[in-house]
Amino acid sequence: MKVRSGRTVRDLRRENRTAVLQRLYFDGPLSRFSLGPVTGLSSGSVSNVVAELVAEGLVEEAGSVDSAGGRPRTLLRISADSGYMIGVDVGETRVRIELFDLALTELARVEKPLETQGPRRVDRYDVGVVVGHLREGIAEVLERAGIAAERLLGVGVGVPGIVARTAEDGAVVHGQTIGWDAVPLERLLRESRLLPETVPYYIDNGAKTLGQAEMWFGAGRGAQNAVVVLFGSGVGACVVADDMRPGRAVEWGHLTVRVRGRRCRCGAQGCLEAYAGAEALLERWAEAGGRPPVGADEETALTAMLAAAYPAPDADGTTAPADATALAVLEETAEYLGAGFSDLINLFQPERILVGGWAGLQLGARFLDTVRTYATSYALSYPASHVRIDLGTLGPDAVTVGAAILPLADFFARGGRRAEADPEEQSPAWQTSLRERAAQ
Repeated sequence: MKVRSGRTVRDLRRENRTAVLQRLYFDGPLSRFSLGPVTGLSSGSVSNVVAELVAEGLVEEAGSVDSAGGRPRTLLRISADSGYMIGVDVGETRVRIELFDLALTELARVEKPLETQGPRRVDRYDVGVVVGHLREGIAEVLERAGIAAERLLGVGVGVPGIVARTAEDGAVVHGQTIGWDAVPLERLLRESRLLPETVPYYIDNGAKTLGQAEMWFGAGRGAQNAVVVLFGSGVGACVVADDMRPGRAVEWGHLTVRVRGRRCRCGAQGCLEAYAGAEALLERWAEAGGRPPVGADEETALTAMLAAAYPAPDADGTTAPADATALAVLEETAEYLGAGFSDLINLFQPERILVGGWAGLQLGARFLDTVRTYATSYALSYPASHVRIDLGTLGPDAVTVGAAILPLADFFARGGRRAEADPEEQSPAWQTSLRERAAQ
């Protein structure tokens, strides 16, 4: 049956279940009485939906609260062990795999290092190596936590680069900066037969998964539109126009900030990433005469650069002179970032710009105020006066949390039903008869 809007009764039931699940997840525990106003549903609809969710084990009682003059009201919450998700971050120096329950409690974690000492940076992203790490890591976290693979809602994977989708291969990764040319990552994972066919993979850009995490649980909560910047070895961003819907990854790091400028690792010249990414920042320090620690990975080397530019006081209160070379490179980087932020402000006019990623959090703690000053000076005055630029609040590991949210968000959108559990909708008898008649 369809209502006048074109939606079926089944669509409305799914939407009602989604509304109840989301409010219990983000605001619970709540009583049935409280669910009505926050979901916009009638008391009868709330009772029917809650009864279904309790019977399915998705919702459980969580004590009671006194009411005004009546019987105590039973509180309800999402059952944390009613489903599990895996989040994966294919990062700069490692592949991180984490297993979460529905409350996003971490149950197990595995990290697989990526080789960083090869002659070329792309060597560490050998497709076979990365797929092998994923295959081994997923099996390990399930075994450590004692969770059957069939109980997974899905596996979310954050990757560098652009993710396209085809009917044959599913998610295909175009990671120009890591040497991935149309890598059919979803098909490769499927072919490993590690997980049942009923467990979906959700593969997307790492900046997009970070954006999802910050909007749901971090510094983006309450904002209707924001840009979340992932700042690591390279630079990316996610534009979010609705706090509950996935954002859109944009290759912000490959905006041209200097014509015929430095060669970027994507092959072009003058990209923002060629000046503001951690890899390029350390290269510029070395080219200017600085001394990055030999053999150190990027995270360790960036920490050393910051310590040289902003030396901490000794035990006796004295402070060594700052490394003038490191300081000059960092100050120039702040201006490039400010100019890059101004582009985001002018293009998208967001309420907030949030900076995350291991490098973004390290650098932001030192010169975010300077970046704000440059951003507002380069941007148009009206949108610049309405934006707030802050650090993300979920830490350097937020990409895995955001990746785990991908299957969770889809689960909620389905009204708390797994993909294989959706019954095939029956056509009306008259429709079947006329179709058969037309085929004669």
